[in-house]
Amino acid sequence: MVDKNGKQLTNSEVIKKSWTRLLSYFLDFELMLLNFIGSIPLHVVRRFFYRLAGIKIGRSSTIHCWVRFYDPKKIKIGDGTIIGDHCFLDGRDKLLIGNNVDIASQVLIYNSEHDINSVDFKPITAPVIIEDHVFIGPRAIILPGVKIGQGAAVAAGAVVSRDIPEYKIYGGVPAREIGERRAKDLHYKLGRFKLFQ
Repeated sequence: MVDKNGKQLTNSEVIKKSWTRLLSYFLDFELMLLNFIGSIPLHVVRRFFYRLAGIKIGRSSTIHCWVRFYDPKKIKIGDGTIIGDHCFLDGRDKLLIGNNVDIASQVLIYNSEHDINSVDFKPITAPVIIEDHVFIGPRAIILPGVKIGQGAAVAAGAVVSRDIPEYKIYGGVPAREIGERRAKDLHYKLGRFKLFQ
């Protein structure tokens, strides 16, 4: 038997590839179920099933409708955090989101990408860390390996490909520093979520 690149496979490689393919099917099925659950307009129900799928969700944190996941078991969300609707949270490597983080609608957070310089286009992963009291504006994209420091803010539509220091404001494509938050002793808690969103 040969693989998709024409390499001859040993029996143990065939068994390993078959097992990996089977696990991949189970993950695909789980993600399909999570996508369905994401349309249920009750936070309590969604949160229950997300935790059952392995996502660690802190107290009073809210994930709005239609959020999509990939490999949810490596995703950890702190207390009092709000994730807006239609976001994408990638769990192929660690995704750590702190306390009282406000992630607006349609934000995409990736921690895996393909190595475009690799002859076999292999995937590479790197963790994403978002510290406490960060704000991420609508339609921003966070790329693998990024750390966003405490109290930082990301403008709408920004593409973040490198670390953002604490309390800095970044915007643009690629994102660069455009300002700094004046308040440094942040202790706010985010407001009440919309009941049926």
